Amino acid sequence: MKFIKKSIAVKTILIVILSLLVFFLLVSVIGYREVTEVLLEQYADDAYHTAYAATMALDPDLVIRYAAAGDGTEEYASIEDILTSFCDATESTFIYVIQPDLTDYSTITFLFSSMNSDMHYELYESGYVRKTTNDEYRRKYRAIYEEGSERELLVRNTGYIESDAHITAMIPLKGVDGKVKALLCVQKQMDFLNASRRAFIAKISVTFLLLALTIIIAMSYYLSRWLLRPMKKIADEAGRFASENVPAEQKLMDTIRNKDEIGLLASSIDRMEDQIKEYVDNLTKITAEKEQISTELALATRIQADTLPGTFPPFPDRTEFDIFASMDPAKEVGGDFYDFFLIDDDHLCLFIADVSGKGVPAALFMMISKTILDNMAMLGKTPAEILADTNNVICAKNQEEMFVTVWLGILEISTGKLMAANAGHEYPMLCTDGVFSLYKDKHGFVIGGMEDVSYKNYEMQLKPGDRLFVYTDGLPEATDPDNAMFGTDRIVTVLNREPKAASKRILENVRRSVDHFVKDAEQFDDLTMLCLEYSGTGDGGAGK
Repeated sequence: MKFIKKSIAVKTILIVILSLLVFFLLVSVIGYREVTEVLLEQYADDAYHTAYAATMALDPDLVIRYAAAGDGTEEYASIEDILTSFCDATESTFIYVIQPDLTDYSTITFLFSSMNSDMHYELYESGYVRKTTNDEYRRKYRAIYEEGSERELLVRNTGYIESDAHITAMIPLKGVDGKVKALLCVQKQMDFLNASRRAFIAKISVTFLLLALTIIIAMSYYLSRWLLRPMKKIADEAGRFASENVPAEQKLMDTIRNKDEIGLLASSIDRMEDQIKEYVDNLTKITAEKEQISTELALATRIQADTLPGTFPPFPDRTEFDIFASMDPAKEVGGDFYDFFLIDDDHLCLFIADVSGKGVPAALFMMISKTILDNMAMLGKTPAEILADTNNVICAKNQEEMFVTVWLGILEISTGKLMAANAGHEYPMLCTDGVFSLYKDKHGFVIGGMEDVSYKNYEMQLKPGDRLFVYTDGLPEATDPDNAMFGTDRIVTVLNREPKAASKRILENVRRSVDHFVKDAEQFDDLTMLCLEYSGTGDGGAGK
């Protein structure tokens, strides 16, 4: 079992065999039914043809008289001989003439009864009365006598007392007055039908086994040549490089000719070895030149940037909203951060935060805070609950007494309802009806300040075309050479120059205005912004 779980080839072949087995079962069931239906139709036609031919030996108006005279007369014996000949010639089991009890069809009286010469069943004598086999037979008799049916067919898949599986075709014997005098019945065994069905299943089974064997051999060869052997080479090389940290003299792509994903993986391993070697060489050189600190800070900058969403548009297949964000640290690493992600298909979580302090300590505290906020948000909590639980976790081990301000919102995409909470962060700015304005929401205490702080949720209803702009204090507190601050009023003014622009364009406008205002003054604080544009569900309204 462990081998099966670990082997790609075995699992793939098992899936193929299971698929073939399902196909085999479907074909068998459908084919079995079709063969049965065709053969039954052929049986029925043969039985009816035999029945109509046998009526030529009988005069319906004289049938009762023949039976009354008894089977000792020459005329009666002649008719039975003819019916027996028909049985032999048409390979029928029985040909018999009966007269049901017309009161309730509960009994039948045999007038004539003939049998194939190769059969060894017991025949009923003329005048023999027996109970009707079952209700199905009674319905057939009634259909002929009372409803004017010209023929009826019964299929007996299991034998009944005298015979095995068979069909019985019955037709009325009508006199010159048009009334039914008796019923002529032809019974045929279904031996050929059953044998044909068994042969069909046998052929299907043999075909399936041959096909399965062929596919298993072909797939085993394919998997071994194009999957397992290349994968083993890649795995061996990865293990060797992990232990030796030296690139191979012969590259994987020199021996692996695959042009598919395996070839891409081999090429990636080759590039990774070269890149890692290059990285190690560079790091060694930098260490030798005593520049390790700068290198580590540069790496920290990339790591911090990698922790923030940086691919835009982040959800290319979602047309209900657009989002863009940026973070420019004042030093190599900063304490500002943001994030946005889908909690589920209908809820988008977004937040922006500012850690107290700057540099590496703020960056470390930022990563811890962001991780906790992300995890809390995915638990389905409200914004206020997310902030409260995050605050308690951070306060439990906050010996350095750092804190972070956070604005966090959860957008219900289908309705445009945005539920948010604010932990000491800057006021958001909301664009409704094409105009940005400052939205003075309910502020709570900063996260990390003290335990068991309660935060309040509030709601904003976004309509298609509305925009939300959030930021950290580095934006309004950006200073020019004269130490004048940029301020929230200038932010609102800049936003309203192109209030209906795309999210990315809005952030670019604000950044250009800040750079123009600051000029050559040094940036003392991180500058982080996020803009959300709500487009609605596309059905003419904000909600579904």
